[in-house]
Amino acid sequence: MKTIEIGMAMAMRNPCHPGEIVRHECLEPLGLSVTAGARVLGVTRQALSNLINGNSGVSPEMAVRLEKAFGIKIERGELFPEDILTNTEYVEDGKVNSAGLTKLKERMPFADLSKFESDPNVQNLGKQLTVQDMCNFVEHKLAA
Repeated sequence: MKTIEIGMAMAMRNPCHPGEIVRHECLEPLGLSVTAGARVLGVTRQALSNLINGNSGVSPEMAVRLEKAFGIKIERGELFPEDILTNTEYVEDGKVNSAGLTKLKERMPFADLSKFESDPNVQNLGKQLTVQDMCNFVEHKLAA
């Protein structure tokens, strides 16, 4: 299994749909049809077709399936950097300070942290990650 690092810079002006990346980076290089790819992923043909044709996003469950099926390894702390959230240098009274927010943005370039910035309570971060953030994360992993 290969480990893929997430790049720190992310061009998001006109990002492609994650399904395009799945098609071009996972299915096509292996010569897999939609039916065969769905079988490998353990999903219905319709579910994979919806993804690669831009009609659905990458759910957290699909992200795990892609990770397993195509040899992408997500390192502990890469998706959700717990070490920052437990470090007293970055957290004061249960809230992430400005240095911690800067560090989170560096480590989580795929996530929109704007809502979290308004109330940086450590307990809120997990609740504020969206399906789009997960899609951005998978897109970065596959494109790397």
